[in-house]
Amino acid sequence: MVVLSACGSKSQEDVVSALNEKVAEMKGYKANAKMTLQMGEDPQVYNVEVWHKNPDFYRVNLKNPKRDQSQMILRNKEGVFVLTPALNKSFKFQSEWPKNSSQAYLYESLVKDVMEDKGAVFKATDKYYVFETKTRYQNNKMLPYQVITFKKDLTPVSVKVQDPDKNTLVSVQFTKVKFDASFDKNAFDMKRNMTSAQLELPVMGEVKGKNKDKAFTVKHPTAKIDGAQLLDEEELATGSGKRVVLTYGGEQTYTLVEEKAAYEETALASTRMNGEPVDLGFTIGAMTDHSVSWTFEGVDFMLASKDLSKDEMLMVARSVSGTEVK
Repeated sequence: MVVLSACGSKSQEDVVSALNEKVAEMKGYKANAKMTLQMGEDPQVYNVEVWHKNPDFYRVNLKNPKRDQSQMILRNKEGVFVLTPALNKSFKFQSEWPKNSSQAYLYESLVKDVMEDKGAVFKATDKYYVFETKTRYQNNKMLPYQVITFKKDLTPVSVKVQDPDKNTLVSVQFTKVKFDASFDKNAFDMKRNMTSAQLELPVMGEVKGKNKDKAFTVKHPTAKIDGAQLLDEEELATGSGKRVVLTYGGEQTYTLVEEKAAYEETALASTRMNGEPVDLGFTIGAMTDHSVSWTFEGVDFMLASKDLSKDEMLMVARSVSGTEVK
């Protein structure tokens, strides 16, 4: 049982030890949070619902109410899945997610960030414990810092993920946390979660029809990569509509392909994905050494480059949700 006495100020070591003990003892939890992204011109707000059952089961549901968009990350005994209910699609990864990187909405990940940063800055206020730590993102040049706030009972309050200039680009505000929550036997089953998520979509019939014929607006990355400029924009006809290929050249080259996403009539088998699931902020993508692919607002995107680093590819990919640039 983790207890921090109310009398007297607690040292950083006391709080870190108590956090570690709480994670070691808990059987799981349910949490709700609001995540705000400042990566484009307009802030995007997502509702995040997290279920975690020790040791390795996860269900993270991300919803953007304004865009009627949702995605889900599942980890169960069969592997790691990313579900896109509106398209009836599921992708399966051979991945160690979420252990291999910081995750701003997972409690045990925040505690690990605190524990592993020996240079973390600690402050105790009347109500809170506040840690300033480095992140553990695999490519953390864009988002190297974070400020994590806990209540005195060690429940998470907020996380601010910051760029190198300490500007907050991602903020997570926890609204409800229940430790040692109980779960149904099939709570982390992929097919059950896909079905239940689709029942919440009010426009499933429309999605099927619209996806076949509706044109999409081409999006251009707003991020500036030194030595790369748009050389060519080619539109190709496909059986399902059009495919647009943007070619960026110069000292650093990359290609961005955009195509209307197809609705899967059956979702009995998950598509196997190489690489790792990666959080682009507005959606979950798949990253390999030389590419990032994702689906957003009914459009499939694939960015490929042998010149850009993973960090640069992520920067470009995250900026594609921004305002169109001609």
